[in-house]
Amino acid sequence: MSAVRQERSLGELFGEFSQDMTLLVRQEIRLARTEMGEKASTVSRKLVSVAAGGFVAYIGSLALVAGIVLLLTEVVGLRAWLSALLVGGALAIGGYVGLRVGLRELKHIDPAPRRTVATIKDDVRWAKELRS
Repeated sequence: MSAVRQERSLGELFGEFSQDMTLLVRQEIRLARTEMGEKASTVSRKLVSVAAGGFVAYIGSLALVAGIVLLLTEVVGLRAWLSALLVGGALAIGGYVGLRVGLRELKHIDPAPRRTVATIKDDVRWAKELRS
């Protein structure tokens, strides 16, 4: 029995290579979309958390402000406007600190599709090695 050896022409090899590279690029694009979707999901969850926390803090602050202002007016004997000023200043400082913490957490999110960029660099390096 003789083994049939099938040799492909250079044109066929380049055609296959072109098809493989097209498939690879499509897969890389799919990976980039997936990775960007994951990052967008993370950012949206953190933004919802920041917004919800801010809203709840605002509602709670309204009730606390009224109560503390009345307490300072009654117990300490401060004038109502001075009590309101002191409580408002303290809440403003607390709100500022909370806002800064939320924004700092958002800055740590890297929006670039790092895995996709790395695999594309690997693919380019691989393609260059094939050509040489």
